[in-house]
Amino acid sequence: MMSTASEVEEPSATRDPTYYIPDGNTVLLVENTLFKVHRSMLVKDKSAFDSMFSLEAYTEDTTSSSSLIPSTANAEGESDENPIRLQGDKAEEFSALLWSLYSLPSEIASAMSAHANDLQLINLARIAHKYQFRSTENWALNSLTAYHSSTVGSPSVQNLVQITELSILCDCKALLNAAVAKWKRLLGEGRAVAVAINVAERLNLRSLLGISYYQMMLKGREAWDSDPQLNARQRIRLLSGHYNLIKLCEELPSCPPRLVHDHSCIRKGKCKNAFAAFWKMTLTSKEGGLVGQVLKVQSADLLAKVMLAESIIRAYVEGNIPNLDLSESGEMHDKCLQIALRAAEDKVKEVQDNLVDLFSDVV
Repeated sequence: MMSTASEVEEPSATRDPTYYIPDGNTVLLVENTLFKVHRSMLVKDKSAFDSMFSLEAYTEDTTSSSSLIPSTANAEGESDENPIRLQGDKAEEFSALLWSLYSLPSEIASAMSAHANDLQLINLARIAHKYQFRSTENWALNSLTAYHSSTVGSPSVQNLVQITELSILCDCKALLNAAVAKWKRLLGEGRAVAVAINVAERLNLRSLLGISYYQMMLKGREAWDSDPQLNARQRIRLLSGHYNLIKLCEELPSCPPRLVHDHSCIRKGKCKNAFAAFWKMTLTSKEGGLVGQVLKVQSADLLAKVMLAESIIRAYVEGNIPNLDLSESGEMHDKCLQIALRAAEDKVKEVQDNLVDLFSDVV
């Protein structure tokens, strides 16, 4: 005979192999795992458990009409049959919290080394935030930030998504910066581009969204159309961005960054014209020479072009290409040339900061 849905029993809970402590005095159920721990550990750091247990004690006190009436047997949290149920949590998260509360100093130290378990720290920070273990949350966030700021490699894409979400949840700008740096490294390798777009849109991360769309645009339309993680609106944004970037690249040689002359310069008009001609020369295709490198750049790759221009200007200012023919542009005052380099650097940053604006929903 088949059992009805109401007759099907939930799978029996299992005791956690590490944190079901025999002399513990509080039993908690998280998902399908039983934890038995010391209540004194859970009330550390003035956590939400402190308030919860205080309210529970007060309620029990006020509802007892007489000291002669025996207390209720098997109260919540005193046995496996009647545990405190934590809804919405994951067993691995609660295990990470207990790890932080019960660990030895050597175990804590390992979490701050190159051998750190970033997933454990992610779980710890998330549940510490929920239950208001403030010092534990800050420690986990700082450990994650230090780990991901110093390690060269990249975490798994799944972990990186969680790190990014966690940095927003906990409002940790340092961790967010470390996560965005990791994303940019992945994007530079052409990996997880669609994932980065979706994460940046969902979390409203402007700088990451711009470079993500840009990297996907460089992959070409065949890549956009075949990627199942992109929707129709996102493909329209890519088309719009491609059109806008082509237009800006065409205008770029004739639109040098604004040059602010040094106060000691008396050749203002000449320096301005010389810089405009120098800028145009770096961005105009010619056979051979440094400017010929632009032929290797995609027609819509605005960022690569302004970075190329900035690098050529820097190399000239630093004397690394002293024989560069500037007969068409003319000489510049030395201090104005330094200002021109800073203007080129600012142009690169301006393009990076405003990439997202080029990818609108309307072509």
